[in-house]
Amino acid sequence: MRKLIPPGIFILFISTVLFSIVSCNKELSSVNNTGSSGSPATTSTSSTIAVAADSTGLDSVYIIQRCVNGFFRDSIAASALPDSVQAYLTTNYAGFHFAMGFVIKDSAGTVGGYVVIISFNGKPVGLLFDASGNFKQVLEQRERGDINGAGWHHGGRFGNRDGSQRDSVALSALPVAITSYMSSNFPSDTLIRAYQNRDSSMLVISKNNGIFADLFTSSGIFIKRVPLTPQGILFKHPAEIIQHVVQDSLPVSDLGYLTNTFPNYTFETGLSVSGNGQLLGYVVVVDADNTKYAIWFDISGNVIAALPIW
Repeated sequence: MRKLIPPGIFILFISTVLFSIVSCNKELSSVNNTGSSGSPATTSTSSTIAVAADSTGLDSVYIIQRCVNGFFRDSIAASALPDSVQAYLTTNYAGFHFAMGFVIKDSAGTVGGYVVIISFNGKPVGLLFDASGNFKQVLEQRERGDINGAGWHHGGRFGNRDGSQRDSVALSALPVAITSYMSSNFPSDTLIRAYQNRDSSMLVISKNNGIFADLFTSSGIFIKRVPLTPQGILFKHPAEIIQHVVQDSLPVSDLGYLTNTFPNYTFETGLSVSGNGQLLGYVVVVDADNTKYAIWFDISGNVIAALPIW
């Protein structure tokens, strides 16, 4: 169910971004965007929206939204968003809080798309939709000092964009409370990867006739289990084989989708899924602005699902 976020949780910094919120012609900065695949994206001007980075409202990040010259961005209520946008948010971001929305249009009133900013699990997520309300992109976030340049710095909120994967946790280093819970409640699961989120919660990826994200507090208390397998598409064969895949071994089309959809994403892990001796597709886990996603590709490079995890 869609909820209005309490005042003060998302904050616009009027003194620095007032005009950029209204107009996409007068840009604040030029941003050179690179994904963690190492392939530079096209340099383009951008306008920014400042929002609180977490539920405390005490820290901020800037959401980067590139516009075509001649288009403007006007505020829009949640109720005025296209039904397709509202349905997408409800389906993919369960429990989200609406923070702000914008319609992108030119001086003649022609709509070019929509920008929606939500809070999901206490973190901001910026989403871009086309004029018909179809999802296009998870908008990149940057700290103020990184608006120009690579978009991150060592020790910053998005420091993992250097590919070092400092959020990874060795399975052998997981708290006993987590391994005990998994062995007691999901004894047939095989643990694949583990991560510590910025809020210190722990995310464990496991497999057992499907792939799951298992979320725990920093002290090992179970929070929830999220199935990551699209129903009826993969895992319909009797003996699936799941193997790790390095980023560079993924098909070019899959990497292109990741770069275009999750600007400056961090690659976490990749898996190939085979059944009856046939490659069925890939699942890739990425971190986009401290929210992790599982993206499923079929063998032809089509996106089956892009699921926010936490």
